[in-house]
Amino acid sequence: MSRNAPIPKCSDEDRATLERWARSSSEEARYVLRAKMILGCLYGKSVTAVAKHLHVRPNTVILWRQRFTAQGIKGLRDQPRSGKPPKYGEEFRNQVLKTLEEPPPAGQAVWDGSALARRLGASDHAIWRILRREGICLQRQRSWCVSTDPEFAAKAADVIGLYLNPPEKALVISVDEKPSIQALERAVGYVETDNGKIVRGYKSTYRRHGTLNLFAALEVATGAVHTQTTQLKRRVEFLEFMDRVMAEVPAEKEVHVVLDNYCIHKKNEVWLERHPNVFFHFTPTSASWLNQIEIWFGILSRKALRGANLRSIEELRQAIEAFVTAYSAKAKPFVWRKREVKGSQLRNTIVNLCN
Repeated sequence: MSRNAPIPKCSDEDRATLERWARSSSEEARYVLRAKMILGCLYGKSVTAVAKHLHVRPNTVILWRQRFTAQGIKGLRDQPRSGKPPKYGEEFRNQVLKTLEEPPPAGQAVWDGSALARRLGASDHAIWRILRREGICLQRQRSWCVSTDPEFAAKAADVIGLYLNPPEKALVISVDEKPSIQALERAVGYVETDNGKIVRGYKSTYRRHGTLNLFAALEVATGAVHTQTTQLKRRVEFLEFMDRVMAEVPAEKEVHVVLDNYCIHKKNEVWLERHPNVFFHFTPTSASWLNQIEIWFGILSRKALRGANLRSIEELRQAIEAFVTAYSAKAKPFVWRKREVKGSQLRNTIVNLCN
């Protein structure tokens, strides 16, 4: 005959906790099982009966009964464990980061996970764990452009000053052209990928139906945009577009025009003499991002051009005009908040991680 297990001492509070765990469908399974073992002992069942009912070994019941007797509910919790010593520790992390500073293997322009694993004699998984932990993306890229204009500070301050503190009763406009916009005809739609996701799809082959150039002027204060499409983008077309913009502006109103350093924007003194109320302001070289119209061009590309199916130049023109009409109905000024790019950000940040 099996011997009954000694009934452990149990407070009302602990018993309520045990009963709650035993009935729970959300508590961890190990705590549910341990609670049922202790409740079985509290009900006066033998160790063998409890073990048979719960499909565990009698020694397991004895272990948790002793832990509960000594520590109560706290004894049913797992004790902290040191765990297996890490195979890839801080030294390995530093080796990965240091290797990224070295030239990649012959035949490769950049490092990838497999190449790092071969160089360090580690598994691909170990390499990618380090890279993910440090936030290093080997394939994602970002570009930067550093202006070498010796007058960068003065020119940038002039342009940004027009955005943030324009002259009183003056009109500030950002002007530029988006050249060679292609009318591409190709099948587009939605496709299902291997993992069941539905994505935008387009056929890899396409037909070209020619290009258009787009001149645009953004009113900085209101966000309104004036546009004109042309087949060419010579100085003649640029000045014709400027005449069209100025036709809507009172002759006595002061107009400040922000432009980049493209050749057709320069050497227009004769036109400026005919428009004494107009002043051209040029962004620093290699800093066309200071021109706000570039932001609008980006919106146009994402919403109306990228992935479009255009069967003729006329369809391209209509698509641009339709976007301009829709945009103008809800146009609003951009909030100028271009973040500062410091010199230290242009250096390889992997070096900083190693320190």
